[in-house]
Amino acid sequence: MAIQWFPGHMNKARNEIKEIMPQMDVIIEVLDARIPYSSENPMVATLREGKPVIKILNKADLADPKMTQIWKDYFEQENGVKAIAFGNDKAAEVHRINELCKKLVPHKVGADKQIKAMIMGIPNVGKSTLINVLAGRIVAKTGNEPAVTKAQQRIKLEDGIMLYDTPGMLWPKVENENSGYRLGATGAIRDTAIEYEEVASYTAEYLLRAYPALLKARYKIDELPESDWEFVEMAGKKRGCIRGGNQIDTYKMSEILINELRDGIIGRITMETPAMREEEEIMVAGLRAAAEAKKAAKEEEKKQRRARARKNRR
Repeated sequence: MAIQWFPGHMNKARNEIKEIMPQMDVIIEVLDARIPYSSENPMVATLREGKPVIKILNKADLADPKMTQIWKDYFEQENGVKAIAFGNDKAAEVHRINELCKKLVPHKVGADKQIKAMIMGIPNVGKSTLINVLAGRIVAKTGNEPAVTKAQQRIKLEDGIMLYDTPGMLWPKVENENSGYRLGATGAIRDTAIEYEEVASYTAEYLLRAYPALLKARYKIDELPESDWEFVEMAGKKRGCIRGGNQIDTYKMSEILINELRDGIIGRITMETPAMREEEEIMVAGLRAAAEAKKAAKEEEKKQRRARARKNRR
């Protein structure tokens, strides 16, 4: 599922971030622990200019704890990157962010010094809630929908840290179709921009493979079917999603599946692994190279046509 959802305020925010990035000491990137790769904005890597990064795996209470640890270890293989996981009880853990900021830039620690930290993240990863916990007061608007924060703001924290908040940003085009489905499933994209049945089909296919026991328990199905759509229909029948003519209402069941995934009702689920990330990045690079080659071939064809036209006019 290709996603192109880039409201005007996101483009403005990208330009503002690019302008003030040289002044920053640390980048705090908030990720969704259920989709650490798909919620990782590639623009951060482009804009950070080698600055140290703290990757926060937020909503870890909804994610598979074993996979969260695997992702933390994976991210920390990169130089200058630290990763920590946060669930519901952020207040007990939030001091770790300040401590990490000081460890990553020890030369900026002192009575007359200030650490400038920029917090970034795609929509609906819980960035605003985390900021409010960091600040110890309500300074950022929260909401269970993407793109709540629309403008930058500065928040003074303890330990001489100035936090620069930024609007939640997707990137202009999500090239990886798999990431598009996962972003839709977890609610990072407005529901008006996704096809529920397509997203539910993708989600069911993954869950049948990765978390069959959770599906059996939640939807009271003893023997799971092999295909995603058979599962949606079977679960729909179990849930009484029936419309006229005794037909199964697959749209209604798709909504149930996605909403129960988002709310953690099915269980603690992570929808991607580091191995999947590496495979998909190779795939996307191949698609990008093919698209560039096709574009170059078209340009060459245009040049040749213009050359022939000039020759014929002589």
